[in-house]
This record gives sequence, structure tokens and C-alpha cells, in this order.
Amino acid sequence: MPSNSEDITGVLYETDVQTVGGGLSRDLGRLKATDGTKMELVWLNIVLFVILHISSLYGLWLLFTASTWTTFLLFIPAVAVTTLGISAGAHRLWAHRTFKANTPLKLILLFLNTFAFQDAVYYWARDHRVHHKYTETDADPYNSNRGWFFAHMGWLCCRKHPAVVEKGKQIDLSDLEADPLVMFQKKYYLLLMPVICFFLPTVVPMFLWGESFNVSWHVMALLRWCISLHFVWLVNSSAHMHGMRPYDKNICPVNLSFLIFFRFGEGYHNYHHVFPWDYKSAELGKYSQDVTTKFIEFMAYLGWAYDLKSVSLDLVKQRAQRTGDGSHPVWGWGDKDQLKEDVGVTTRSHQRSG
Repeated sequence: MPSNSEDITGVLYETDVQTVGGGLSRDLGRLKATDGTKMELVWLNIVLFVILHISSLYGLWLLFTASTWTTFLLFIPAVAVTTLGISAGAHRLWAHRTFKANTPLKLILLFLNTFAFQDAVYYWARDHRVHHKYTETDADPYNSNRGWFFAHMGWLCCRKHPAVVEKGKQIDLSDLEADPLVMFQKKYYLLLMPVICFFLPTVVPMFLWGESFNVSWHVMALLRWCISLHFVWLVNSSAHMHGMRPYDKNICPVNLSFLIFFRFGEGYHNYHHVFPWDYKSAELGKYSQDVTTKFIEFMAYLGWAYDLKSVSLDLVKQRAQRTGDGSHPVWGWGDKDQLKEDVGVTTRSHQRSG
């Protein structure tokens, strides 16, 4: 088992690079990076995002006023399987290699990843590995020290900081380059993505249950994609700012109640940054009852997923007691079997230190 600061890709994590600092956000009105570098806006992306969100609002109205019952009932499952392409595929399988998958499962996850349209697995995993190694520095593609909006989606509206490009070239991607399916998707992504992400969710409802083109396009294509984007983006933004740090109080990532509530996975983000090789991205039991984890476990039951990596409960306990902020419900001040005066805590702030 790797140490708490290194996964099997050899990528070091933020506990080895830095400690928390710099305040909760930066003044984005200055359009500057944390080192003072001026941002270069990408206006094409900005315009496309504006169009997407206006169209998605219209799609939300159509979902409740004009869609068929079939579209209405299948919309949430469509968002869920879209998110799986990122959480189970690009994130837990390819970026962190928390488990292994046979060819049929890889094909399913590559399809869902393309369905999610957040770039090819190769590039998504590269940026995510850089994010873990250089979290909250200018080399972090979605550096939360540059403000909530930048970490959420602003990083896609401007050119990458030179440090992101430089460090990205140094990340070991040999495992991805040795996977012919990943490289096939990378090579043909711009051909596959429009068909899988936009064409199929538009025409399938029209032909299978008689949905209108207007509803299919705005609801099943655009609104589905937009909502899935924001679920993933919340991990980069709010899950690095607003929550508790029961496993390591010295890093920015937090456990975000909002994402935990929806059970799509990745809500226990403080845990994930401490133990990035865990396929569950959370502890055992009730802490790992999310859609992504259950999907991986079901695939393991079928024999399609194997070598699932996890962290022993004893190691989690030791880490929570050693570096946690005291908010762990069992090994912190919330333990019902332990008096508050025994742990020396009455009230505690969980916000980032300035």
C-alpha cells in the first residue's frame, strides 16, 4: 500500500507540497493569477458557456412544461450515468488507477466519458494529476486560491497559467499511453464527442418514445450536460472551500455536505486528497454509499472490475486522529462516547486559515 502522500502513479500530493494559506479567495476583478500574472480570456469559451446556460434554463422550463413522462423520469438517471463517465472512468479508473477494468467495462466507461464531454480521458487525467500534485498553487489548473468562480469554471474561460503547462509536461502518463482504448479515444475524440454527447441524446428520445426535437435537444442534450458539468465543477470549487477537514486540516479540500447528499460520489473530498488511491473516495460503510462506488462494486461482482484498492480502517483512524480537524463523527469531538472536555474542544472553526 502506498503512503498517504503518494499513489501508484508516483504522483505526490498537496501534503508534500504546501500547507493551507493565502485566504479563501482572490480578487478576480483584477484578472490576475496568484503570482500576479494577467489572465488571457478565451472569449469563444465564454460565449459558448453563456449560450449553454441560457439554453439549459430554457431546457429546465421545457422539462417541467413540455416533456413527455418518459423524458421527465429518465432525466435524472441520464445525469447520473453522465457523471459516472467522469467519476468512475476518468477519475477513479484512469487518473488514480484505484481499480482495474476489463475491456468491456473500459469501453462502457469511455463511452460514458465521451457522453459527459469534459475532454478526452488522457487530458482529463493529466490535468487531474497535476491538480493533486500542485493543489492550490499556480500549477493547479483549477487553483481555488484564485477564487470560487475560477476554480468552478473560470479556469476554462482563460488560457492556462504557464506553470500548469510546464508541470503538465512533467507528469507521467505512460500508463495511459500504453492503453490502446484511451489513445483511440484521444485520437478520435473530436469526431466521437459530438455524436455521443449531443446527437444520440437528441435522436434517441425522438425515435424511441416520440419526444419532440426541441425538448430532446434542450433537455436531454444541453441541460443534462450542463448539470453534470456543475456537479463535477463543485468538486473543484466548493469542495476546496466550504466544509470540514476530518482527515487533514492542513490542506484545502473539504468534505462537502451538498455533494455527499446527492450520492454521486466525490463529496468526501478531504478524504480523497489524503487517500487518493481508494476506489471508494470515502471510508467504508455509510461513508461510501454513493452511485459511483456501488457501480464499481457491481462491476467487481460481475468480474469486470478487479484489484480494487482501499485503505484499512486502522490507517484512516490514525490519520484522522493525527492530522484531522476534530470533526470526524467517530474519531473527533462528535464521538458520543467521548466527553468534549476529553478532546479539549468546545467550538471549532473549519474555515481556511488566512
